[in-house]
Amino acid sequence: MIPINLSLLRGTYVRLELLNESHVPELRRLARDPRIWEFTKTLIVDDSYDVQFDKYIAAAFDPRNTGMQVSFVMRDAQTGAVMGMTRYYRIEPAMKRLAIGYTWYVPEYWGKVHNKECKLLLLRYAFETLGYQRVEFEVAHQNERSQKAVLKIGGTQEAILRKHGLHADGTVRHTVVFSIIDDEWPEVKERLMGICECLTE
Repeated sequence: MIPINLSLLRGTYVRLELLNESHVPELRRLARDPRIWEFTKTLIVDDSYDVQFDKYIAAAFDPRNTGMQVSFVMRDAQTGAVMGMTRYYRIEPAMKRLAIGYTWYVPEYWGKVHNKECKLLLLRYAFETLGYQRVEFEVAHQNERSQKAVLKIGGTQEAILRKHGLHADGTVRHTVVFSIIDDEWPEVKERLMGICECLTE
């Protein structure tokens, strides 16, 4: 497990917490909104929702899932409301790389500053605290909104992995791969800080 100092994952608009059992009831309620899963199909909101959610949250708790991972809950730093979840995953300390993903927000936070600040916090921690050289993002091909968001924060599209998997409803998923590397981080950081106007050195 990589070290996590939560004091470095607090911003003006977003506060990250390590996922724990106390979060589960509220996450179950919030994740029931089908708009969240329109493109990813991670959860299908039907009669089997609770069974699906139990499997989803069990995977989020497993630190060995996707090789190695850390799951976070995102709170609105100003109101304390839970906004959604995100993860570091496929963490490879020896290679100094990890991925950020499994991110979802309740719709009232879509298009606001919170996601940008969250990415700023996670990227800054990966590059400046952990000393990693590469951060990846994998986005379902249908999810154009998330692809645009990754490009906006400074990600570089590298590949499209064709027929890379299946969604929960059985449809084919192609995966669009983006990355940010340490050489690019100063410029990306400046851009994000300008967008957020929320963090200082």
